[in-house]
Amino acid sequence: MFRLLFYSPRIPPNTGNAIRTAAATGAELHLVEPLGFDLSEPNVRRAGLDYHDLASVSVHPSLDDAWSAIAPRRVFAFTAHATQLFTDISYQAGDVLMFGPEPTGLDAATLADPHITARVRIPMLAGRRSLNLANAAAVAVYEAWRQQGFPGAV
Repeated sequence: MFRLLFYSPRIPPNTGNAIRTAAATGAELHLVEPLGFDLSEPNVRRAGLDYHDLASVSVHPSLDDAWSAIAPRRVFAFTAHATQLFTDISYQAGDVLMFGPEPTGLDAATLADPHITARVRIPMLAGRRSLNLANAAAVAVYEAWRQQGFPGAV
């Protein structure tokens, strides 16, 4: 399946919602510290509801530790500053869909990481800054899963 990677997420309910998306799709969720919250916070648990035990969630102390654990072949960094649309990618099982912290997104140094295969964006109307992190991650993982024919879905 696919891997969602949140680099230094700041808003607990977004991560809780991503836990729910991971459980619903079979995607893995990888969180890279520092987190802007404790995973046991009520906002995270409420957003994830009873899906925590159905989701694969890993926390990594650094991006280098995440890369070592995941050993990705392809990483797609989602950023409003990319020119390539996320729908132009032919996703493969094991791909990493990487997202930055709210509200800034991935910084230039992180986007220069050699593990990143491509920078991609989700289209929006002009003058809009970005989508909510959990919503963007859901849009991305469902497109990747759709391209695979939704294996395992009912």
